[in-house]
Amino acid sequence: MRIEAFRRGNRLFQIKEDQSTRSDDAPSVAESEVSSVDYNLDSDDQYPERRTPLQWVFKGLTLWLELEEHDQDLTKAIDNAPKLYGTQRIPVPHATAVYGMTHLSEVEAMERLAAVAKAFPNGWPANLDCPVSVKCDLAVEGRPGQVCSIAWAELTLKTNEDHEAAIDTIYEIFGAERKPGQPWTPHISLAYDNPEDTVLNLADTISYVAQNPSLMQTRRVKAVSLWSTEGKMAEWKCLDRVSFF
Repeated sequence: MRIEAFRRGNRLFQIKEDQSTRSDDAPSVAESEVSSVDYNLDSDDQYPERRTPLQWVFKGLTLWLELEEHDQDLTKAIDNAPKLYGTQRIPVPHATAVYGMTHLSEVEAMERLAAVAKAFPNGWPANLDCPVSVKCDLAVEGRPGQVCSIAWAELTLKTNEDHEAAIDTIYEIFGAERKPGQPWTPHISLAYDNPEDTVLNLADTISYVAQNPSLMQTRRVKAVSLWSTEGKMAEWKCLDRVSFF
């Protein structure tokens, strides 16, 4: 099931599409008001039973874009998920630039990271525009086009020519292979969960974003960080970062 929301004016629209039984018919669209919905998501008293930590085994070395925050709004958002759902906390708010490099050692990748600062002496060339949608989704390994098993909630962003050129540069620096004609699909994940009986849902995500509207603002890229994403999420570690401001 793919569930997505997007805003037009002061109205919020939801799209629900069951991908397992997808036909050529257009997905149903339901209009909803969220201004009167209050899930009290920031309450310190909400500590649900802890969920099973994310079980998918990831791989390799990964490059993240770390983003400007507005009064720590992204950090508060990823802090909120464990309080609301009992899910495992995402280490750092980010948009993934390159995932799962296995052709470099940690030392080799750290050496190449130094070239990122030289390639972008004035920082990342463009801001990330306001999110274009709020989305909950899940993937199950083995389904068409799905290479891992995970559920997540996200702020969906959009790319442009400046971002595409910068991502090309990152791939070149690290000697990674980018699929021709495949655009970057940036997003900021707010929560992760296992896909089986996931507790993540669109209503909570929409409500949280509606109550924290700074999440919908444009952002500068403040750093490129190199992570070992070998193993489960609990095993991830930051190896180094290049900060732009």
